[in-house]
Amino acid sequence: MPRRGKILLARHALAQAGARPTEARENKNSQATAPAFTKRDIMTGIKKFMLSAALATLFTSGGAFAAEDTIKIGVLHSLTGTMAISETTLKDTVLMLVDEQNKKGGVLGKKLEAVVVDPASDWPLFAEKARELLTVNDVDVIFGCWTSVSRKSVLPVIEELNGLMFYPVQYEGEESSKNVFYTGAAPNQQAIPAVDYFLNELGVEKFALLGTDYVYPRTTNNILEAYLTSKGIAKDDIFVNYTPFGHSDWSKIVADVKALGADGKKVGVISTINGDANIGFYKELAASGITAEDIPVVAFSVGEEELSGLGEGDLKNLVGQLAAWNYFESADTPENKAFIEGWHAFTGNDKRTTNDPMEATYIGFNMWVNAVTEAGTTEVDKVEEAMIGQKFPNLTGSTAEMLPNHHLTKPVLIGEIRADGQFDIISQTDPVPGDAWTDFLPESAVLDSDWKDLDCGMYNTETKTCVQLKSNY
Repeated sequence: MPRRGKILLARHALAQAGARPTEARENKNSQATAPAFTKRDIMTGIKKFMLSAALATLFTSGGAFAAEDTIKIGVLHSLTGTMAISETTLKDTVLMLVDEQNKKGGVLGKKLEAVVVDPASDWPLFAEKARELLTVNDVDVIFGCWTSVSRKSVLPVIEELNGLMFYPVQYEGEESSKNVFYTGAAPNQQAIPAVDYFLNELGVEKFALLGTDYVYPRTTNNILEAYLTSKGIAKDDIFVNYTPFGHSDWSKIVADVKALGADGKKVGVISTINGDANIGFYKELAASGITAEDIPVVAFSVGEEELSGLGEGDLKNLVGQLAAWNYFESADTPENKAFIEGWHAFTGNDKRTTNDPMEATYIGFNMWVNAVTEAGTTEVDKVEEAMIGQKFPNLTGSTAEMLPNHHLTKPVLIGEIRADGQFDIISQTDPVPGDAWTDFLPESAVLDSDWKDLDCGMYNTETKTCVQLKSNY
């Protein structure tokens, strides 16, 4: 620094520290000069100024972090619209995890700061909000999305800007982005095992595949139709129906499902209905007097949160109906007990339920913390490398591992609805590795994903080539 700059800095330090100069003195022309600081004055003033600045930083940051020393966490979940019933809880989950991590000292000595936006169940708005998080808010990672259409909307943005997102909900597979870690279930960790349960344990002979009209139900049902056909189920015994988001009039569809059993064959429903439409569907089942013994239903998007929207009377009629997930709140483990207690303490409401996507968020968040710590940075490419192979205890008694295809190992659980809106776990497997590409669609059976050794999410095992590095949007 030039000498003049040093002098100005020293004078500023002295003024801030309240130092007083020596008395004015006469120059050789007997004219009074400005008050002068001695070298000792200057050194003392600088020390006082630096101490004051350090104390100010300490106290204005709550005693733990500097105000500017933060790592920003983007939270991209719908707080309004048809998906708010499911996604608001995930926003709260991320806020709880951020709060808990800050109490542990943050990450890399820095405080975590959550940046929450509301894409409002509007799929194009998800892309806009993702871009805003990455370019305006400068977040280091995003936790977000529920529906596959919202995730597909976000993919081009995060791949263009090299962002990082953790996606916590079961989905249709057929995707593996370098910029996404999929902590929810792939079809082989939920849909296929649920169908096997219907076939092997319940003797279902006819299948009604009911879904909301978007990419997840349609792709999942394409996989399930192929799988059921391979198991000897005739195409005429597979009924497929799609309804829009927010659908409320279920009387005709439920009547059609009921009529499928007119020939005496046992009918089962595979439900990929999403959002608040589930409430109307289950209410219509109850109103029609359909029990789990008559027509079993296994849902892939109904958990404790959705059941909390039903009254006691409706729940009573749904006892015994099923859901396939990788976690239920009723899991009896020390880890789950601690998680639930932490959730109730954070929300101040011991009636708030937990569910599968919350556990997926919990696992992904903690793996991200450990990967950032291991990498020593939040830089996306280095964190992506450190994420592969990360292990973290799940809440059901085993350990989750992040695979090179950016999917987790997850146990498969089948639960029966209880009268209190919880689930009895009636079946649980060991952790199953998630498949990015299904074995039951010919065009996908030849594909593999390996971001560690092949550096490719869509690798053709027959031609030994990487088909593409960017995702299909």
